[in-house]
Amino acid sequence: MGKVRNILASKGHAIYSIEPDDTVYQALELMCEKNLGALLIIDRGRFTGIFTERDYARKVILKGKASKETLVREIMSERPITVTPDTPIEDCMKLMTQSYIRHLPVMENGELAGLISIGDVVKYIIDEQKFIIENLEHYITGH
Repeated sequence: MGKVRNILASKGHAIYSIEPDDTVYQALELMCEKNLGALLIIDRGRFTGIFTERDYARKVILKGKASKETLVREIMSERPITVTPDTPIEDCMKLMTQSYIRHLPVMENGELAGLISIGDVVKYIIDEQKFIIENLEHYITGH
């Protein structure tokens, strides 16, 4: 099984972020523009949390708040679970499943190195299994 660094190598290290004093509406605009399910929160150069579609649904919509008036800091998830580039993909799947989360910020030497999603993890596992199956078929058939 691979490591987080394998996912980052194929998807890239792009980090999309917003500041905690931006409005939820501004966060949603960026998420829509970039087709993202989460944004990292950077406060004065420091990673402080994550804002996800779930945060919006559960902490804005269901509570009757207005996204143009609510600040990201009011509803963001602070101190999210993080992984490193050397974390095994299998461990990420366990963390996401057991913690009911869909995104894992990647930290390396105290700095953000990227963000992976459950979709990234599933795609990696499927591609890896497909590769193994193809190799086994070639081994069995001798081609």
